[in-house]
Amino acid sequence: MPRHAPSSLSAYIALALGALAPLSAQAGWGDLNMTPGVTALSKEIYSLHMMVFFWCVAIGIFVFGWMIWSLIAFRKSAGAIPDVTLLHSTKVEIIWTIIPIIILILMAIPAARTLISIEDARNTELTIKATGYQWRWQYTYLDDDISFFSSLDRKSNVARQLQSGIDPNTVPNYLRDVDKPLVVPEDTKVRMLLTAQDVIHAWWVPEFGLKKDAIPGNINELWFKVEAGKTGIYRGQCVELCGRDHGFMPIVVKVVSKADYKIWVAQQKAARLAANIL
Repeated sequence: MPRHAPSSLSAYIALALGALAPLSAQAGWGDLNMTPGVTALSKEIYSLHMMVFFWCVAIGIFVFGWMIWSLIAFRKSAGAIPDVTLLHSTKVEIIWTIIPIIILILMAIPAARTLISIEDARNTELTIKATGYQWRWQYTYLDDDISFFSSLDRKSNVARQLQSGIDPNTVPNYLRDVDKPLVVPEDTKVRMLLTAQDVIHAWWVPEFGLKKDAIPGNINELWFKVEAGKTGIYRGQCVELCGRDHGFMPIVVKVVSKADYKIWVAQQKAARLAANIL
């Protein structure tokens, strides 16, 4: 029986790969991996993530490959005899100490550069304050004196109720849409000031590559700059457990051209002025 071990091992590997095949057919690499995003910073974070990932893959292949080769080459059925003498090699210990240090340095340098970029909120062109509530966001445009609340859209809110009789699959962007999205211009460095009124929340849009907590009595900040030509709708979520309706606190950012943004700002100011007159 031991002489058939290699063929049995091959059969087990083939069986495992066969079991994983349906999973790979259903979920593509893009569905499983981190998104590159639509900002220069998110792409930098993605590149850092992939670099560390491939280093881990290479180390895993080396370690497990060596281990599997040793198990097969020195198996008992092949006549291997255990050697009870333990050999010490200073050279080997130096090598396996220096190599990981070099790998860590190669990872640390770009990681430190990225961390510095994440915190560099200088030269921002637009500042928005986001205040978390249970369970909605209030956005205040500090440069334009515009403020509004952004809550779960009515269709999702009705469908989520018990015994509503509404199939969630019939609701577009179920639990991922809001009544009033955050509107920002493309190719503009936007600074977000984050705080909360009641409990800890967190503001996160995956395509922007950043997440920060909104803490009562504190101000956190993050920044993003959506690349030119990447206008559209980007959806996120509060990712800090903030109460029983935590799952119903989506974030929607609408990125528009600079010209359209100026029009939107003018419309908001006109609407506020009309409301004050009335």
